[in-house]
Amino acid sequence: MAPSARANRRWADEEDDDNQLDRLRRPRRVRKYRSIVAIMRVARRVQLINEDDDDGFDQTVEIKKEENVDDDDGGGGDDCYSKLGCQECGRGDNEEEILLCDKCDKGYHLDCLRPIVPRVPFGHWYCPSCSDHIRPSMALAKNTRKRRKRSGPLVYHKKRRRLLPYIPAEDADQRLKQMGSLASALTAMNMEFSAELTYVRGMAPRSANQAKFEKGGMQVLCKEDVETLEYCKLMEKSGLCPPLMVVFDSCEGYTVEADGPIKDLTLIAEYAGDVDYMKKRECDDCDSLMTLLSAKQPSRSLVVCPDKRGNIARFINGINNHLPESKKKQNLKCVRYDVDGKCRVLLVATRDIAKGERLYYDYNGHEHEYPTHHFI
Repeated sequence: MAPSARANRRWADEEDDDNQLDRLRRPRRVRKYRSIVAIMRVARRVQLINEDDDDGFDQTVEIKKEENVDDDDGGGGDDCYSKLGCQECGRGDNEEEILLCDKCDKGYHLDCLRPIVPRVPFGHWYCPSCSDHIRPSMALAKNTRKRRKRSGPLVYHKKRRRLLPYIPAEDADQRLKQMGSLASALTAMNMEFSAELTYVRGMAPRSANQAKFEKGGMQVLCKEDVETLEYCKLMEKSGLCPPLMVVFDSCEGYTVEADGPIKDLTLIAEYAGDVDYMKKRECDDCDSLMTLLSAKQPSRSLVVCPDKRGNIARFINGINNHLPESKKKQNLKCVRYDVDGKCRVLLVATRDIAKGERLYYDYNGHEHEYPTHHFI
């Protein structure tokens, strides 16, 4: 081989080695938020030690932070969104969820905005930096308009109180502990996490869940509350879980307590699990069946069964309907709503809840069919 050819080959090998070292030294991008679904994938071990033991009580799931390494090789790439990315996270994935500002043409992910935007808005949309300049001019134009005097008397209407979205903890490590406690409880119960109603073959089909079958009718969830529900769902999907902690009690078993202050009328969670016919579960020993549809025809009545799939609502305990002291502990209510023609069960705070306070609601509601004599 000629000396010039050997020199060129040696120079090319050295350049390849330098490029490989650059890729190894490239800083890794760590995910900003973790979801309960990702935590359940790595939940392998559950330690349950009685509180009365000297070792204390440890109820944690081994959680390792996953790192998202860039797959590009630094050559610019051929992705059509390589130049158009989110201004917050810097990524261009999930292009169908990127909003473009109508003024500066900058992009933002729906779940990267604060507050999170649950859906693509109609009409014009402006990013936070542009909206700060637009709002003063709009307010000035609004003030310059002439106000028309009212000709008739004022009529006062009682304003209906709306549901409030929960406020997640600001500390990311604290949210990991909250989701880890839920993952520990789900793993110990041999359950899978599911934040939605699931329809399994052999049980009730999706078409059976129709609010029009409800005996006496079912209250419809208003548009504003539906948006609140979707907003909470999107927060939970993004890793912004409600400020709740699942703990183990020697008397009550698994129970849920507030890990931060919760305001009255705050949406806590939706009762999730498998949907089945009530007549098939008459002899079921599951202690967490929830009525989903009470139809005129008993054969059409449905229940939610969180024995294989469920969320944190599965671990919220009920009160004893026969003891006045137990009724005072109630701080949640269970309400069934008509959401887009489907029956949904929501847990809502009935008063302000302090940090460390355990959550309780009435299992029976207005039916008074579930026995609660043995409840603490």
